[in-house]
Amino acid sequence: MALLELDKIACRYDNDEPVVEEFSFSLNEGDIACLLGPSGCGKTTVLRAIAGFVQPSAGSINLADEQIASAKRSLPPEKRRVGMVFQDYALFPHLNVFDNITFGLPELSRREKHRTCEELLALVKLEGYEKRYPHELSGGQQQRVALARALAPDPILLLLDEPFSSLDVELRRGLSLEVRDILKSRNISAVMVTHDQEEAFAVADRIGVVNEGLIQQWDTPYNLYHEPATRFVANFIGQGVFLAGYAQGENGVLTELGPIKGNRCYNWVENTPVEVLLRPDDVVHDDSSDKKAEVVAKIFAGTATLYTLRLPTGSLIQSAFPSHHDYAIGDSVGIRIEADHLIIFRREDKPVMHPSADSELNHEPPGLSEADRPD
Repeated sequence: MALLELDKIACRYDNDEPVVEEFSFSLNEGDIACLLGPSGCGKTTVLRAIAGFVQPSAGSINLADEQIASAKRSLPPEKRRVGMVFQDYALFPHLNVFDNITFGLPELSRREKHRTCEELLALVKLEGYEKRYPHELSGGQQQRVALARALAPDPILLLLDEPFSSLDVELRRGLSLEVRDILKSRNISAVMVTHDQEEAFAVADRIGVVNEGLIQQWDTPYNLYHEPATRFVANFIGQGVFLAGYAQGENGVLTELGPIKGNRCYNWVENTPVEVLLRPDDVVHDDSSDKKAEVVAKIFAGTATLYTLRLPTGSLIQSAFPSHHDYAIGDSVGIRIEADHLIIFRREDKPVMHPSADSELNHEPPGLSEADRPD
């Protein structure tokens, strides 16, 4: 059942410049969603609209079967039962941890506040910290207090705006997993905004990839990586390089590395110029292969080494080899392609090539350039 529904909302700046338009998604109860995209794409504006700090100029927002915002009305933020964790924590520096966490609970007795604070400090693993002040806490501890404060009023939806961006990498990874566990243990629905895809993949059940005010794709992390709907999503999610080729059959492409077949049916006209996205895990090390590439760059990452490889035509691809292989810049290595999830997009800059009856190779488009011609 959908807890939160955004139906074609639009938000604009004061100068009437659009920030987001036709923005729609729904979130089921207990699920965690993430709006992922580059800076300035509109994702934080959407979060602020859900919180009640920005009123949509079109469309509507429904929460728990109640319309909380539209172009004509907007429920005040304090009446939405929505908690928010800000990027800069927004803790009151003159209040201790206890007073920060219970700040939004004026109706409770002192005893009830203590019980709530103790429960939440145990949840965020900060037992015994209630008398400390924000300046006495580390960044990670401050973020835990901010989370506890947002959870104190028992919201039905939690919003997190770049919650881990100011933390170091290791702490960010660990805390993002802990926050997911906390939200799942309390069955709290949440929407998080981030530009960090590793963070989004670690926390979210559903991710909306946002660009220029529009959701490019709303999907699971697995599908975003293996089945991107647009070239932007394919480029933004994960690593990889586009290699030129021509459509061949309903689920294949002819490239300079030979024919590659995958799991998707495209049904393009034969020899339509396309680009195939090769992820590092699609390019497999194989000393016995007749396909060779030159190592031009390498990044050691512990369990694997990411190699940038130059093909004989000059095209570059990437591959992640197990780290016990240690090739030097300039070495020649054998490779083969294992692209079970074939990701192809049309090359709009070239016309479709129709094969002629007297082509030298039945599967080769006439006029194939040297850069595109397979060995």
